[in-house]
Amino acid sequence: MRELPCHPGQVPSALTGTGPDGDTPCVLRGLVSHWPLVQASRRSPRDAAALLRRHWRDATVGIYRLAPETGGRIAYTPDVQGFNFSRALVPFGAVLDELMAALDDPAPSTVYMGSTTVETCLPGLLASHPLAIEAEEPPLASLWLGNRVTVPAHQDWPRNIACCVSGRRRFTLYPPEAVGDLYIGPLDLTPAGQPVSLVDAAAPDLQRFPRFAAAQARAQEVTLEAGDAIYIPSQWWHQVEALDPFSGLLNYWWRRTPPWQDAPTSALWLALATVRDLPPAEREAWRALFDHYVFEAGEHTAAHLPPPARGALGPLDEAAHRRLRALLLNKLNR
Repeated sequence: MRELPCHPGQVPSALTGTGPDGDTPCVLRGLVSHWPLVQASRRSPRDAAALLRRHWRDATVGIYRLAPETGGRIAYTPDVQGFNFSRALVPFGAVLDELMAALDDPAPSTVYMGSTTVETCLPGLLASHPLAIEAEEPPLASLWLGNRVTVPAHQDWPRNIACCVSGRRRFTLYPPEAVGDLYIGPLDLTPAGQPVSLVDAAAPDLQRFPRFAAAQARAQEVTLEAGDAIYIPSQWWHQVEALDPFSGLLNYWWRRTPPWQDAPTSALWLALATVRDLPPAEREAWRALFDHYVFEAGEHTAAHLPPPARGALGPLDEAAHRRLRALLLNKLNR
């Protein structure tokens, strides 16, 4: 993976704009090395925990717990009907206590706090940990905390700058088109909202998952130290491994689209319900329509129509989006 030099506290505008560089992952070494939390974690995990605790105002958070024999890897049960972890809702301070108590345990249970909105859990923390991002809407900042844990390959729609604030993290990235080689689990049974790969990338069973070899050939891997960051473009698959007994990540998500626009996932669900099981010739006919009106759409798509007559093919602003949404809901409710 290529590295992109960046002055601390600044994010290259190419990553947040619409140019091709914004669709390429890159490493930002030392981007947040000046942050107080990074400085505290370099002194000791206890100093980092103390800094976080000073911002805590009694918020409770969701955590996952995994038994030592799992090796900290989040996974499905063998029948792919459940998961190898339990969930709990606990005070944030209790998470810190549990992690501190297990620092010297050679084989602890895994404690993992997934995406938690920073301003809700730790008000005021972001004021001393700023990151300048050029975006139409303010990015969503989330904190991830735990000991050694592996989150299998998954993807997110928003763009992501993930900042390592304590411990080391290994990221393994795969391009969006690798989906067929990653053996993704059920779309409607997920650990945290996003489907994940069934493959243990550290020890892949290539007899069971032979196409994963093709994904491995395209993988990009990097290990971040505290103070480093990584930029992950929209829809890139990424596995994340926390490698130390006290590992923290603060990430910023943002979208290119306005907040009133629905997620593309809705279109995928509807296509599964209406297009996937059509006869092959009909699916190909719909592929041509999707290409023409969606994937290869351009000025030519409706150029033959006077602008006032273009309707749904005209510019998509908030009012047009609401009309399309109302039309779709009306058709679905018939």
